Amino acid sequence: MYTSTKTRPCGPTGQGFTLIEVMITVAIIAILASVALPAYSDYVRQGQIQEAFTNLSDFRTKMEQYYQDNRNYGATGTTCATDTGASAWSGFAPSGRKYFTYSCATSSSGQAYTVTATGSAGAATGHVYTINQAGDRATTTYKGATVTAACWLTKGTTC
Repeated sequence: MYTSTKTRPCGPTGQGFTLIEVMITVAIIAILASVALPAYSDYVRQGQIQEAFTNLSDFRTKMEQYYQDNRNYGATGTTCATDTGASAWSGFAPSGRKYFTYSCATSSSGQAYTVTATGSAGAATGHVYTINQAGDRATTTYKGATVTAACWLTKGTTC
């Protein structure tokens, strides 16, 4: 009977991964991460900018209610909602805000207004959204770049 004299090595030298196998694995992980990280960052940004849309819509409703009571959006200068009855919300600093600051300005002798949400934290920084008395939505800054979009941009630079 014939028996082979070659034996398989065992122990630490016979098990494990070669350097090439490890390098291939690292390269695959790097490629997956290079695709996944930007997608995740966009996902986080989209979640944070929803705060602006919610609060701008809420402020628009409040401003219309204010107009029904006062027949203007603000009687003094360019300040919105100057009536003492609006003092609970007229500072445009909603509770629970995290990523945006809000401001409002009137024009046309108190017959028009624009509420602005400016990104101030997180991935929302570099985004500016507005809404006016006609319900016109606009994006003036998106991902730090100046744009003139007649909508609230969330994913791309076109409406």
